[in-house]
Amino acid sequence: MSLKRYFATADNSITNAYGPDGAARATDSNTGEADVLEVFANYGDVVSGSMELSRALIQFDINKIAQDITDEIIPSTGVTWYLKMYNTEHGLTNPKDFTLKVHPLLEAWEEGYGVDLDNHGDDVKNFGSSWTKRNPTTDWTDAGGTFIAATSSVQTFTTGLEDLELDVTQIVEYHLGLPIANYGFVVKFPDSNEGAEVSYYTKRFFARSSEFYYKRPVLEARWDASIKDDRGSFYASSSLAPASDNLNSLYLYNRIRGRLKNIPAVGANPVEVTLYDSIGGSAIGTTFTGSHVSTGIYKCDVFAETTGSTIYDVWSSGSVQYHTGTIAVKNFEDDEAINKYILKISNAKNYYSNVGTQRFRLYARPKDWSPTIYTVAKSKPETTTIPSASVEITRAIDGEMIIPHGTGSTQHTIMSYDVDGNYFDLDMTIFEPGYDYGMTFAFYDDDVKTWQDQGYKFRFKVRDDE
Repeated sequence: MSLKRYFATADNSITNAYGPDGAARATDSNTGEADVLEVFANYGDVVSGSMELSRALIQFDINKIAQDITDEIIPSTGVTWYLKMYNTEHGLTNPKDFTLKVHPLLEAWEEGYGVDLDNHGDDVKNFGSSWTKRNPTTDWTDAGGTFIAATSSVQTFTTGLEDLELDVTQIVEYHLGLPIANYGFVVKFPDSNEGAEVSYYTKRFFARSSEFYYKRPVLEARWDASIKDDRGSFYASSSLAPASDNLNSLYLYNRIRGRLKNIPAVGANPVEVTLYDSIGGSAIGTTFTGSHVSTGIYKCDVFAETTGSTIYDVWSSGSVQYHTGTIAVKNFEDDEAINKYILKISNAKNYYSNVGTQRFRLYARPKDWSPTIYTVAKSKPETTTIPSASVEITRAIDGEMIIPHGTGSTQHTIMSYDVDGNYFDLDMTIFEPGYDYGMTFAFYDDDVKTWQDQGYKFRFKVRDDE
């Protein structure tokens, strides 16, 4: 699973709405500690012919993100970034059929301590920002927050009750590459709405100070880091199969004292893989060229025209051999259709801490499987590798969706597999401790071209690290 979330480090709603007396605009008001963010364009409500506006400011720790890229926690390329803000139900009117735009801010600002969203009675004092000021002593260059108008992301709302989930990859990459310094985002109605004689009052989101953990705004990184290692499901080439199905992906994991390390003489350069029919025997076909995937991991796509049941893969660079592996060969002719599976998390624990990353392994076997004496006697039961599997996670007590299936363009919930079957790595910092969670699985059925829920739910508990 390739997902990382970052909570906001500052947020605030700034407004030029009229104060409670209806005579003066509260352009110095601050709501930095309110548990709600508010965006509106309110026409003629207090003073005929006048427009009142509110915009949301939000910022994330770009230095933390940059460090995670350096540490290879998230990759430097191929990541899609989403700004996620969650709708707050309220007793005021709610606009429908509108759009919101997100722009990068161009000036630093302070969050502040105000909480009064209703009367806008908390002014900026020693700390905070407002419609006119980005800190108590400095005005915005442009009132309402100085931003880049030409750079934006847009989301359309139909009922007005939807959450905001917006691709802001371009803006984040600007921040990371430093063409634009990171001062966060402004969320606002388009200029055409802010200047129209129509009201859109009022869209509210939970703020970072909300008591509801999973409603706080996040910046979410999604990417596909799934590893499809065919060592445990290697097929001999067949004239019955298209060329793409005859290819098998093999991986080399160079672990030194339990940690992945690049091979010193190879580094990130290509490697070569040769298949043999026996140790010291004859080569099967040509030598294949593999590539460096990430620190300590190398990959090579190969095919084998063989009738043998076991072959050997030798990894080398130049005249130096670095690794010899063993491969049990399967044949397409022996495959049978499987409709139902028995599933189990084979390495489950009683509880997990909310720090670091945990690897979960999924054991799968056909539901109507009949073991032989040989398979019963084996100390390690064989697992069926599922080529396309996805995981979804909810909170057990109320069904709150924590991580929905991500099987679309980003493929961020797709499971990996290797010789020991399917697995996924889960960032445990996503989870609020003190709760039970449930994970469910879906497998892609190529015959009907849809994802099929497998009907199993596995519960796990998360608690504070001790």
